[in-house]
Parts: sequence; structure tokens; C-alpha cells
Amino acid sequence: MTPAVHQFVPRLEPGAVGVHVLQGQAALRAAGYESEVFASEVDAAFVAAARARETDVVLDFEEYARRARPDDVLVYHLAIGAVLADRLAARSETLVVDHHNLTPAELLEPWDPGVGSAVAWGRRQLGALASRCRLGLADSRFNEDELLAAGYRATATVPVMLDPTVVEPDPDTVARLGAGKAGTDWLFVGRLAPNKAQHDLLAAFAMYVRAHDPTARLWLVGGSASDRYTAALRGLVETLGLVDRVEFVGASPAALAAYYDQADVFVCLSDHEGFCVPLLEAWSHAVPVVAFAAGAVPETLGDAGLVLHDKSPAVVAASVQRVVADAGLRSTLVAHGTRRLRGAFDPAQVRQRFVAALESTM
Repeated sequence: MTPAVHQFVPRLEPGAVGVHVLQGQAALRAAGYESEVFASEVDAAFVAAARARETDVVLDFEEYARRARPDDVLVYHLAIGAVLADRLAARSETLVVDHHNLTPAELLEPWDPGVGSAVAWGRRQLGALASRCRLGLADSRFNEDELLAAGYRATATVPVMLDPTVVEPDPDTVARLGAGKAGTDWLFVGRLAPNKAQHDLLAAFAMYVRAHDPTARLWLVGGSASDRYTAALRGLVETLGLVDRVEFVGASPAALAAYYDQADVFVCLSDHEGFCVPLLEAWSHAVPVVAFAAGAVPETLGDAGLVLHDKSPAVVAASVQRVVADAGLRSTLVAHGTRRLRGAFDPAQVRQRFVAALESTM
């Protein structure tokens, strides 16, 4: 009998991990495996969308216990500490950890001690699971190095799986953004969280407005992961006199596509990234990228963006202006991004790599 390959995640929600899980399920089913997703918690809207695509989500971990078979392969997606990890470790089936990286606790604790404790717990669980796992999967070589340091004996790198569905930009959002355009439009996509360093982005943007383009706009797309940090960002916008130049927005997929469609440059100054999916999203919309070399960013970006090793405001502002003003550089970056999307991150190839990595445990 063919083994079943089931995936487990503490919370299934919109975002890179959630999409990766559902794409993984689709890949496994297409390869002929029984495959369900078990989650302790779910985002209701995300689950509704998943079910519309004939994806079943089982909320109760006990449901797995009722249908378990000895030859099952269990894939646990680790991005934060959770009781689910301990429950899976106590079982006897083949276990695989898919490591989506853990933000260093010290970046989070000053703003949200609870979240800082949760990621520290996750890091302890990452180490504790090493001897129990048949395989450690990683989104990037950067993440794979963490697995090796934690004691995993067998590891493999498989990039984050993206949803290949093309989302058309929301026409109302396109019209609104187009009507207000006067200068260079910056974009960053990511939750409002201290490790994403939107505070550094605001400082760089303020320098850009003063030195290069007083009509520029900055769009920060993403939900709040820390109320204190979000409040501090809004206060900083006021202090810098940028209220009319900066927009904080949470966006539907169609609205997000509109922001990418209208942006002139994607700027990422994050202090820690285990992969950074928005870089790929920017490429898919032909938006050139300027990014700080943190974590896995240089690995993901390759030659398809301007990589900075200094994110002081003057350096970032000058780098963005270089990309905006130099048509040849801009077209080269966009072309390289398209090539990487079709090569290293081709959805069909990444799905095959995911399935093949799991088959190596059988």
C-alpha cells in the first residue's frame, strides 16, 4: 500500500506558509498520495477559499489519530513554537520537519515579549526534533544551515511553493493609485513587525523625499503583527512629516496585485528573512528590487536585484534613485527576475522537488 503523506501546521492562514502547505498537498495528491492537512487553528476565510479549490482541512488533531497508519509520513511545518510539535514527536510514524525559519527572539521581545517567547520555544523544539526526524526540509540554504547546526542528519532545500494562479489587479485600486501618481512609488509587502524593519524603510524614504523626489509615495502593505510596533511606525510617519506620502494598507489578493502593478520599485530593509516570498512577487509584476542583505535575501535574490550591505538612509535613497533613473539597470534587474522565476523557482519544478524529497524518506 502506498504510504499517505499528511501535513501538520499549528495555524493555517494566509501567507507564505499557508500557501506552501496547500500547494504541497496538491503536489502530493497529483503524485498519487493520500494527503490531508491537519491544523490546530485556521483562518476561516482561508479555509473557505481552500475548500472552494477542493482542499480538505481537518481541524482536530485527534482525527489524525483515528485514521493513522504505521507507514504514514508526517510533515510538520515549523515557524513558531507550538504544542502540536510535541504531540507529533511522541508518535511513531516517519516525521519530517519543514523549517520555515524562526525570527530571532531578540528582534521581537522589546515590542512583544509573548511572541518573542513563542519563537524561542520554536527554536528549542527545532533542536529537540532533530533526533526524531527522518528529514529536515528547508526553504533556503540559509534555513538548511540552521537545520544542520541543530543536529539534523539528513536535510534538503526546497523553495517555498507559490500559488501559480494569476490574480488580476483590482481595477478600482489601479485607478486610485494611478490618479494620485506624481513621482516614484515605493512598495514593501510584509507584516508590520520589528524584524521587517519598516522603521528603517521610513527613514530611508524620508531621505529620498528630501534629496530626490518630494512627490514620491511609499506603500506598506501588510497586517499588523505588533500593535506597539505599528503605533510606533504611525508616530514616526507623523514625526517625519510623511503623512501625505505614506500609506499603510491591508490588501486582498486583487488589491495587492494592483499595488505591485503600480509600484516603481520594491524596497526591502528587513533584518531577518528565511526566504522572502515578496521578492518573487515583485519579479512577477516586473518591479525592480532593492534589498538589504539580511538572512536568505541574497540567496533568494541572486542577480535579480540590487543587494545592499549598508542600509543607512542615504545609501538606500541613492540606490533607489539609481534604479529609478537608470533605464538599462532597471530592465536588467527585471529580466533577471523573470529568468529566476522561470528557473530556480518554477512552480512545477519546485513541486516535483518537494515530492521527491518526501519520497526519499519512504
